[in-house]
Amino acid sequence: MDILEKIISHKKSEIAEKKSLVPVKLLEKSIYYDSEVVSMKQYITRADKTGIIAEFKRKSPSKGDINVNASVEAVTIGYMQAGASALSILTDKEFFGGKNEDLTMARKFNFCPILRKDFIIDEYQIIEAKSIGADCILLIAAALEPIRLKELAFFAKSLGLEVLMEVHNKGELDGAINEYLDLIGVNNRSLKTFEVSLDTSFELVDMIPSEFVKISESGISHPETLVNLKNAGFDGFLIGENFMKSNRPHQAALNFMNSYRKLLNEIQTPAK
Repeated sequence: MDILEKIISHKKSEIAEKKSLVPVKLLEKSIYYDSEVVSMKQYITRADKTGIIAEFKRKSPSKGDINVNASVEAVTIGYMQAGASALSILTDKEFFGGKNEDLTMARKFNFCPILRKDFIIDEYQIIEAKSIGADCILLIAAALEPIRLKELAFFAKSLGLEVLMEVHNKGELDGAINEYLDLIGVNNRSLKTFEVSLDTSFELVDMIPSEFVKISESGISHPETLVNLKNAGFDGFLIGENFMKSNRPHQAALNFMNSYRKLLNEIQTPAK
């Protein structure tokens, strides 16, 4: 069993337990449930932002503990002040050390789009995402049959949420693309081997239809890489581990984004 199969297997039992403890009717009473979402696809493409979705992640199956004591409040506020376009909050507890309260805490202190980063396989999780303050959900093509992914995307849209679909190869992209998606992300990290290759993004970028906002995810550690990805056609970039491995993730994000902005300015300003 590879790591994705292991996560999905655990997720099924986790969802069954949650359904018995917290009924949908209770989730629907949340103060966030009827709130209007903040559009991630709009924020990603705003000229005054960097296009970066800055991620809050305590640990991962491939890296183990990354930053288990980080403060959601301090890091997410710092991310947005640094110029991030949006936030990604891991809510999976078993494998990533996250929790729903992390996203609600980020929502409390930030007016910006927030992606619920989790392994979504059931409508219940989408209702839950809305109830904790998310604006966008992640659907992973490798974890869902195309028809099921389309059903979940349609359901998310019915609640007003935006949808980011994540793919790892051409087969997933061709099979799972549908009209209910808003953003399509290319994950440069293999879920089977955890190896990272930016070639994945460069190979797939032109295959993503132009009506979708294009995101490159994982393995981005240098501002120069962002420039290359942007030139290739990507609108946004999901970065987490590169910031979170620092003792002060928000400072690491600020330094990174300042360097990126400087590079862009140098490219856009003609030499005299």
